[in-house]
Amino acid sequence: MEAISVFDIFKIGVGPSSSHTMGPWRAAQKFLAVLHQRRVLGSVVRVVTELYGSLAKTGHGHGTDIAVMLALSGDDPVTCDTSTISDRIAAIKEARRIRLPGGPSDRPKSIDFDYDHDILFHVHSPPLPFHANGIRFTAHLESGQRISETYYSVGGGFVVQEGEHATGDRAVTLPFHCNTGEDILRHCRTTGMSIPQIVFQNERVWRADADIRAGLLAIWRAMAECIYRGCHPATDGTLPGGLEVARRGGVMNRKLIQGFGSSGIREYDDLEGWLDVVRHSTREFQQILKWVSTFALAVNEENAAFGRVVTAPTNGAAGVVPAVMMYYWCFSPPGRSTEQGIIDFMLTAGEIGSLFKKGATISAAMGGCQAEIGVSSAMAAAGLSQCLGGSPGQVLMAAEIAMEHHLGMTCDPIKGLVQIPCIERNTMGAIKAITAANIALESDPDKARVSLDDVIKTMWETAQDMMGKYKETAEGGLAVNVSVGISEC
Repeated sequence: MEAISVFDIFKIGVGPSSSHTMGPWRAAQKFLAVLHQRRVLGSVVRVVTELYGSLAKTGHGHGTDIAVMLALSGDDPVTCDTSTISDRIAAIKEARRIRLPGGPSDRPKSIDFDYDHDILFHVHSPPLPFHANGIRFTAHLESGQRISETYYSVGGGFVVQEGEHATGDRAVTLPFHCNTGEDILRHCRTTGMSIPQIVFQNERVWRADADIRAGLLAIWRAMAECIYRGCHPATDGTLPGGLEVARRGGVMNRKLIQGFGSSGIREYDDLEGWLDVVRHSTREFQQILKWVSTFALAVNEENAAFGRVVTAPTNGAAGVVPAVMMYYWCFSPPGRSTEQGIIDFMLTAGEIGSLFKKGATISAAMGGCQAEIGVSSAMAAAGLSQCLGGSPGQVLMAAEIAMEHHLGMTCDPIKGLVQIPCIERNTMGAIKAITAANIALESDPDKARVSLDDVIKTMWETAQDMMGKYKETAEGGLAVNVSVGISEC
């Protein structure tokens, strides 16, 4: 099986969807690389993008078209200015031109671009055979020649080119191959190492020790900043897309810190100041529960607003792991939360995510929402159990418990937007993760009747049995039973 790094599972990008936004964005960049490699960019007069399967059916609501236009313009999801996305897209449509980026052997090239004819949503066509998320690019050259490439967005921002081996450049030799939960337990037993120590050894194949630590802490920082932005939006208002979904992160944040200290709301003007307020605001169970929900809501409201988030393992489920990590960071007993704990959390959670990708799927278009919220909840439960002193068996047990209670969850986004029920589902996934961790930490994993490998196998079988309309198509469930007005998509 493929060797998956923790940095493949946790990736910084732009909302609202890893499979429908991040994946197509990366696919378009790959296609541009093909044009550069063939030294034909200067001869391109038109680029047509065709979307199939779930990308066609919910691509409008997920911003697939926006991702493609930004990618073809040379923007990158890690570095682009998310505050100007709407203006840039409007300018491209109005000018009816798009500027392809230059490269080592090509200058930038401005070409005609007709949105209605150059991005085609094949809603009524069958999906392409390899995966439900298919995208095909065709470059028309001055000579009349056409160059076409087909890609598949397979979940979590991972992209596979047609004809490419799925392992790609991740087919490396690791010191500890972990394709199953049993593999992990065996390595821990024979070496005496913990799960994050095993994963760290594997990560050294790709990166130096200092780079692993720095990279994980940078991702944690991006998660925390995303929560902060979601708790302090420029305006509470509503999310884009026409559903008029009210933002609640800012409202809940203000209510929770109201009255803290002798002079009301304590003054702060940055992330660190806010974290200090949150950390000292309460030790009451009910208030902590509200904070966890606020953290998750904040992330996924940012995600829905085309903000910068971290796939964990996807954008639609991006709020679960950060919310539980923030719970650990702010509400652990004094002295318990440390940077090393954050690193161990991410190493553990990332490895659990990779097990689901190898043994099942992390794509809602293939497996429904169990593949997103369910996997993220299992990841968070495992990470938290590790940080709270769980044994390897208890850590895997926590992941199993969390997924067991997400089995069969469908993906039925109203109007194809990553808003209802997606945003609130992140709060549920976070709370379930904390509950699963607490149960596992008080249990003997040797007496468990269901293993993590059992639940991964069951999840994949459930995914294959699930009707297609419940797999991110907006053709079933809440998407067809809730009547909502919508002005634009």
